[in-house]
Amino acid sequence: MGEASYILGMKIYKDRSRRMLGLTQSSYIDKVLKRFKMENLKREFLPMRHGIKLSKKQAPKTNEELKKMSDIPYASAVGSIEYVIQCTRPDVAYALSVTSRYQACAEEVHWSAIKIILMYLKRTKDMFLIYGGGELILECYSDASFQLDDDDPKFQSSFEFKLNGSVVA
Repeated sequence: MGEASYILGMKIYKDRSRRMLGLTQSSYIDKVLKRFKMENLKREFLPMRHGIKLSKKQAPKTNEELKKMSDIPYASAVGSIEYVIQCTRPDVAYALSVTSRYQACAEEVHWSAIKIILMYLKRTKDMFLIYGGGELILECYSDASFQLDDDDPKFQSSFEFKLNGSVVA
């Protein structure tokens, strides 16, 4: 059988001499871009633009707006990006957490935010997580804010764990 080079849509890079392992989902990201017909869009430098305000107040109000949004695969795009986040790309987790709140009431502005995430993934699709050998160094970072969401004024916190410099949670 030999050594695995792919697992669950992730390419595995190995460098035994340096005791390093890398994972990337570039081919999966290409498939996602193609599925949503976004392979020709320009590339973004950040997963979320500064100053974007998303709200439930922006939800579709007319039947025409509802019909238009029913043809847009918003929830499917959110799920595809979520898979990328869980496997190799935690760098877009915050942007997706903000946009995924509006799956039941998405409007064009919400869909534009999802497209920005996909354009960022297009630009950075060849990046990969690297896990290296040697001494294990665990780092943890946390952050907290109040009232980031205009629709739901609650306390919000987040965390990040890194193992040898690579994000693991």
